[in-house]
Formats: sequence, C-alpha cells, structure tokens
Amino acid sequence: MRAALQDTKPARRAAPALRLDPTNLRLLVLLALLVLLFWAVIGPKVLAPPTLQSMAFQMPELGILSLAMMVTLLSGGLDLSIIATADLCALTIAFVLTRHPEAAGLAFLGWQVLAVVAGIAVALAIGLLNGLVIAYVGVSPILVTLGTMTLVRGAAIGMTHGNVLSGFPPWLLYIGNGTPLGIPAPLIVFALIALPVAIMLTRSPFGIAVAMIGSNEQATRFSGVDTRRVLLKVYLLSSLLSAAAALVMMARFNSANADYGQSFLLVTILAAVLGGVDPMGGFGKVSGVVLALIVLQFISSAFNLLGISEFLTLAIWGGVLIAAAGVPMLRGALRPRL
Repeated sequence: MRAALQDTKPARRAAPALRLDPTNLRLLVLLALLVLLFWAVIGPKVLAPPTLQSMAFQMPELGILSLAMMVTLLSGGLDLSIIATADLCALTIAFVLTRHPEAAGLAFLGWQVLAVVAGIAVALAIGLLNGLVIAYVGVSPILVTLGTMTLVRGAAIGMTHGNVLSGFPPWLLYIGNGTPLGIPAPLIVFALIALPVAIMLTRSPFGIAVAMIGSNEQATRFSGVDTRRVLLKVYLLSSLLSAAAALVMMARFNSANADYGQSFLLVTILAAVLGGVDPMGGFGKVSGVVLALIVLQFISSAFNLLGISEFLTLAIWGGVLIAAAGVPMLRGALRPRL
C-alpha cells in the first residue's frame, strides 16, 4: 500500500504544471470561436497564408509596446508615454542615420551603431525621468507619464515640424520587412524580446518584486525590498521596450514621424487587461498578453477582409476593453448574492 501511495505522489505534483492558466484557456476558446465565426462569414481566406503573414508583420510592434505597458501595470502603475517615447527614439535614430558622413567600412558601421545607441540613450533618459519622479518624489504615475508624453511629443513635433524622416539602410529595412526562413523578421524580434521578459517577470527577483509592489507596495517595502529602486527599473525597462518597438516601426514603414502609433496607446492597455494583467497591479503573464494580441489582430484582419473601417475596429476593441475590465468586477459583485 505504501509503495502504491509513493507511486501516486509524483503524478499529483506534476498535474498543476500541466494545468492551463484559466485566462489563457478563455482566450484560446475565444480565438477558436472567432475563427469559426469568421470562417463561416469569410471562408478559408481568413486563415490563408497571406492573411497569417500579414498578421505576423503587424502584431510585433503593438506586441512590444504592450509588453512595455504590461511591466508598469504589474507594478500598480501606468506608462502613458510609451508611444511618444517610441516616436522620439525613432526620430533620433532616423536623424543620425540620414545624416551620416560619406564613409565606408568600419566608419560607416560605427555611424549605424551610433544611431541606435542615440535612440537607446533617449529612451533611458525618458525612463529615468519617469522613474525618478514616480519612485523618489512620489507623484502619481498617471500624472507623471501624461506630462512626459506631452513633453516628449511636443519636443518631437517642434524639432521636426511634423515632417517625416525616411531613407534607411537595407539592414534596418530587413528587420521590418525581411522573411528569414519564411518567417517575418518582426515576429522573430518580438519572440526574442517576449521570451526573456516572460522569464524575467516570473523567475527573477526583480520580477517577483514588481508583482509584490503591485499587490501591496507598503508591505513590500516593510519586507526589506527597495521599492523605489525597483520602480525606477520598471520605467527604465518600459522605455527600453518602447525603443525596441520604435526600431521595428521605422523599419517596417521606412520612415519616422512624431505622430506614428498614436492609436496604439489604449490598445496596449486593452491587450494587457484582456491578457489577464490586473489593472490594479500584482498579477499578469506574458503568455496571456501574447494570446490577447493574437485575438485582437485576428479581429482586425478579419474586419479588413470584410472591408470594415479601421475606426469601427477601434470601437470594437474599446467595447472589448470595457467587457474585459467590467465582467470580472460584475461577477465578483454578484457572487455573494448567488
């Protein structure tokens, strides 16, 4: 009998590891229902290779920005400046790239590296500003990042007068439009960013501290965690992810502008909340955000095939955000009465 009980223990331990996260399960069911619905309306074209490839090219830039938003939401904060940061980083990189001296060989390569480093430096400066004011001064993240967004966007428009910068080298354009081994390069970039972020948020002391701060910042501080330092790193990471999104955006469009991606801001919050990130902080997984992005991009692509306006798509996404945020609250309010 004892041997039989011992044999069953490993199976009991392994079961939770195989259990699918409830949020991810709901998103997979929702995706399956959407596929069946649009297949019935549109036909096989909804899952044709050109449609899937188009989704793979469009999703990464929004996906990286959603990760930038997710990190701050986990800490109980918010970063409204991610789009403005991405635009200014792209403009900085574009400015340096399009004004390189006539050089060849190592000098030319050095100028390309300098352009990317300049964009990263801009992102770090914005993240540092956000993090210092939020963590060490104690101002609300909404107010700080709203002010930063306005400051950065105003500076970008003022410096460029709203003009578009274009004409980038082939290596950069390949990041946004290449297909190594038939796989869209932007999707590879997104995977190379999402996987380390997922591991960091779930396996590292930093990720655990971020979730603890989002759950209860005061209790986390009393437990010995330097919450101000962690929050500073959160907003630095958010800005760095915005810089990565900037590189993908400018590579895909072969241009940079102060107004690109303005409609993405609320969609990043939608993707995070729909993906199971608690808007009050403390809980969320990258896998849920990725599945939410696939659902949203599939809806957008299907509407495009139906000839429906992109503005109506934004309206539908807004309704999804209200439902995603409101239904759990309503369920919690009704549960004690049931």
